[in-house]
Amino acid sequence: MDEEQFRRIYHELNPQRCPYEKAINHQLCDCSQHRKFLLATREGVACDAPEGPQLCETVLSTMRQTARFALKSVLVNGPLPHNKELQVQVGGINGLNQQLSPFNTPPVNIHALLQHALQQYKQPDQLPYQALVQSIARYKARKRR
Repeated sequence: MDEEQFRRIYHELNPQRCPYEKAINHQLCDCSQHRKFLLATREGVACDAPEGPQLCETVLSTMRQTARFALKSVLVNGPLPHNKELQVQVGGINGLNQQLSPFNTPPVNIHALLQHALQQYKQPDQLPYQALVQSIARYKARKRR
């Protein structure tokens, strides 16, 4: 299966892609609303949340923009390299988990954590992004072997 065909079939099977797919596939975070599937020996993660992945996408996008300097990334648009994206996803979720409940340990349930954060901060743009950037900068993905 060529890459173009894979992408086309992937989007047909998965209309609501989970924004935290990399973190979930690496088993560094969890989500009560995710559904895994296999396509050509690759794992994909779909979002089954009734409201969809909009909240996750909003928070993740804001974390990416806020952490650009800490990531030493000058890309304004376009995807981050794999390890940098993983650093944003896992570091940001771990940082938010520490802000809200310092005694919880990973793997963190992303959906429950974001719902809890909304109860406390009311709007996604009011989350403590500067504290999350510190956590993102501290997080180091596993080095290549």
